[in-house]
Amino acid sequence: MPEQALQCQCCIVGAGPAGLMLGLLLARAGVDVVVMEKHADFFRDFRGDTIHPSTIDLIDQLGLREQFDAIPQSAIRTLDIVINGNRVTPIDFSHLPGPNKSIALMPQWDFLTLLAAEAVQYPNFRLMLETEFTSLLHDGQLVAGVVASAPVGLIELRADLTVGADGRDSRVRVASGLVPREYGVPIDVLWFRLPKTASPPPDTLGYLNGESMVITIPRTDYYQSGMLIAKDTYPAIQAAGLGEFRARVVRAAPFLASAVPSLQGWDQVKLLSVQVNRLERWWVPGLVCLGDAAHAMSPAFGVGVNYAIQDAVAAANVLVGPLRTGAAGERELHLIQRRRLPPVRLMQPIQVRLHRVIAKPGGGQFLRNPMPWWQRALAGIALPVLRRVMAPVVGRGFRPENLGPALTRNQPTGR
Repeated sequence: MPEQALQCQCCIVGAGPAGLMLGLLLARAGVDVVVMEKHADFFRDFRGDTIHPSTIDLIDQLGLREQFDAIPQSAIRTLDIVINGNRVTPIDFSHLPGPNKSIALMPQWDFLTLLAAEAVQYPNFRLMLETEFTSLLHDGQLVAGVVASAPVGLIELRADLTVGADGRDSRVRVASGLVPREYGVPIDVLWFRLPKTASPPPDTLGYLNGESMVITIPRTDYYQSGMLIAKDTYPAIQAAGLGEFRARVVRAAPFLASAVPSLQGWDQVKLLSVQVNRLERWWVPGLVCLGDAAHAMSPAFGVGVNYAIQDAVAAANVLVGPLRTGAAGERELHLIQRRRLPPVRLMQPIQVRLHRVIAKPGGGQFLRNPMPWWQRALAGIALPVLRRVMAPVVGRGFRPENLGPALTRNQPTGR
């Protein structure tokens, strides 16, 4: 028997970007929300750290810009890559309309802490940490809430709507019977930290040569670094030894030669198995999946956080009125999917194609150093066009979301 029986209008499983943003928006609009998270805090490294311009637009709409700007962060206006020693800039956010023309790079735990700190000021919002989903509750065919394991013991939480926002390995999704379609990506990523060098180059997304691709995401005092490897080859890389791994990093990004000695053991290297998948149906009666639970994005362009946030905003716009009256049904869940599935369908093939052609081990071999005249001529024609085309695709997404009238007027103060 459960130790506690609770009730709310909306139960959200997972306190990541989608879960916390949705919880905050619904609570601001007067909906009774519980967000449960299996961990005790938000501190988990090697997560998406890129906050895109469309997400920063939403921070402005929420009136949280002062708090957002107080978080230590870096800002980049271009996404530069170095291919066989040639620096190219395929994306330039200065071409975007509006005031926000850069990506903010900050630890995801700081961004989540900001959302949670704002949400808990509303009396109808409850964040339950160290609370792990175990099963769904049903009334006939309708999902009616969840059972979870908490510090107080087993709890039963009944809800008008349950949201699975518990990531790419979503247990809520599995329990609901929803199965994603997989789009094979032939890479994994090894994540590690490296200290910044004494004379760092301009901020650069990654370095490619004929052997490897090394990611160098600048944080305030170190690089969140990664190496793209062929899928399932990590054991072979470990067998070759840490010294060879460090040398491979330097061959792709020579400026890191003074930084790689900080890698002293494989415990400093974390494997991310890259997935690209999506649900073709995001919901069952009483339940909807959002963010990575609905569509796992690859690290390409760092859009995962942005798409999760956009899912949350779209869902809140659709759900707030019906949840206030207890009338959120299948129509609303279908509307959320109809709104957000098309931009996912557009972005994921771009990511998959990028990994199969360029963003992969050895993807830099197509560009010579020095470039012959014809490659210089092609770059001079193609790159200015690419910068303008890709800036809105990456910076705002194919369908950026904004807070609708129900989320912006007559808000309870809650403070």
